[in-house]
Amino acid sequence: MPGNTNEHLTDELPAGTVDAVVIGGGAAGLNGALMLARSRRSVVVIDSGAPRNAPADGVHGLLGHDGLPPQELLRTGREEVRRYGGRIVSGEVSSAVPAAPAADGDRRFTLTLTDGGTLCARRLLVATGLRDVLPAVPGLAQHWGHSVVHCPYCHGWEVRDEAIGILAVGPASVHHALLFRQLTDDLVYFTRGTDLGEDTRARFAARGISVVDTPVAAVESTEDGNITAVRLTDGHAVPRHILAVATTMQARTDGLTGLELPMQDLPNGMGRHFITGMAGTTSVPGVWVAGNATDLSAQVGAAAAAGALAGAHMNADLATADTDAVFAAAQRRGITV
Repeated sequence: MPGNTNEHLTDELPAGTVDAVVIGGGAAGLNGALMLARSRRSVVVIDSGAPRNAPADGVHGLLGHDGLPPQELLRTGREEVRRYGGRIVSGEVSSAVPAAPAADGDRRFTLTLTDGGTLCARRLLVATGLRDVLPAVPGLAQHWGHSVVHCPYCHGWEVRDEAIGILAVGPASVHHALLFRQLTDDLVYFTRGTDLGEDTRARFAARGISVVDTPVAAVESTEDGNITAVRLTDGHAVPRHILAVATTMQARTDGLTGLELPMQDLPNGMGRHFITGMAGTTSVPGVWVAGNATDLSAQVGAAAAAGALAGAHMNADLATADTDAVFAAAQRRGITV
């Protein structure tokens, strides 16, 4: 295992064709690889080393691992995949395209990495995750994953009873506010020009949620990085310690355009994801998608479960292809069963 990039050991790319390549080394990708490796499939995980939850202090809501640092969960996952012969390669995919099928008609895909390495695979699992896009509010992005949060289930307990502000981005923020109101009595909703009907305002008032319609100018913080207030365009400052934002969630597609996987926009600009069917199947034969790349709201446990299910279905598909190939070869030799 030469080299040490992206803060963990990297394996060498294998020669020849492997059963499966997993693009993305987060919870979905590693659990998919684990299922494949345990089925004695040759599997390679291509990991860019940039998980969505990297800024978070801990993974929450995952039974048996609540509070575990994200990097520790991934480190353990990589060890488990390697235990069964899987390989973890640090790198990024620059292109992934269908290739000429094998002599027996089985599918093939060619992947090229940004460092020039290439790999041939029979099946692909896309588990690239997503990117969270924050609103363009000065002073906001630097607090992402700490004092700026997006998920009440991932971070809510840790910010309970704090002075929380909701920076509205659209209709999804109304639901956001109701969920965070469960966690604190001190909640302010900054409309930021979004529509807020009278019925919703009345409901907010009944729950003790304050509404601020004056536009937001910036997020203010101390020199040591703690949020202190939301500065409005009229000069007033609303003291806040935590801000919650419903981010725009965009599935990561870098290097995947050659697969021509269908995608779909969510309503109200909430995000864009890959379209999948049962167990992560796609309209492109031989390609599965699992985790946040297709289910934008999935927490770590759900993403891992989706990866495991996709890996099991990929192994089943490969088992059928293996049997078809052996049976066809037997028939060509005149062997009867």
